Amino acid sequence: MEPKFEVTMNEYLPLRDVVFNTLRQAILRGELKPGERLMEIQLANKLGVSRTPIREAIRKLELEGLVLMIPRKGAEVAEITEKNLRDVLEVRCALEELAVQLACDRIDKQGIHKLQQAAKNFASVLDSEDITKIAEADVAFHDIIYMATENQRLIQLLNNLREQMYRYRIEYLKKKEYYPRLLAEHQDIIQAIANREHERATKITSQHIDNQVETVADTLRHK
Repeated sequence: MEPKFEVTMNEYLPLRDVVFNTLRQAILRGELKPGERLMEIQLANKLGVSRTPIREAIRKLELEGLVLMIPRKGAEVAEITEKNLRDVLEVRCALEELAVQLACDRIDKQGIHKLQQAAKNFASVLDSEDITKIAEADVAFHDIIYMATENQRLIQLLNNLREQMYRYRIEYLKKKEYYPRLLAEHQDIIQAIANREHERATKITSQHIDNQVETVADTLRHK
């Protein structure tokens, strides 16, 4: 059965970015399945573009960990594995703990207000069936903490890692029964940062990530 995704042109984006976003969303939504081969000609014909933007998109998807290049076989959608999950979130945990500690020192009143607004926005989209929209609201919340560190190197590392985490974030956010816990964790993080409680903020952040790891790992084991 042929995947249903199609390219949606955006006058503000170069074609290569439009193609990349289209394929990325198709993988995250499961329209392109783990293990499925990505045939340049077939995808180019389907999306009505040349092979060049397809090739560029596949290279970027490989950097994100969403695509694997197999010798003498070509590109295929990467499997979601527990090992990859733990590798990615181990690094995320270390960087996020550093970020939240720096945010405790450097965030101002405006930053706290932005965090509160981002948490409200996240809560407001949880009833949506659009899992991408929910994930983006969660990303926006954490981005404010990153920016509060005022450390461009750390922000860059977290942004690069975010792309590799996105797939696992999507898997976690499919579990609606954990939404109340997520909302409570966001509020606890805000309170700890606002009160400059380094140790508490670090502990909550670590638990926030551990919960994601164990939930997604359990899902992978039972697939």
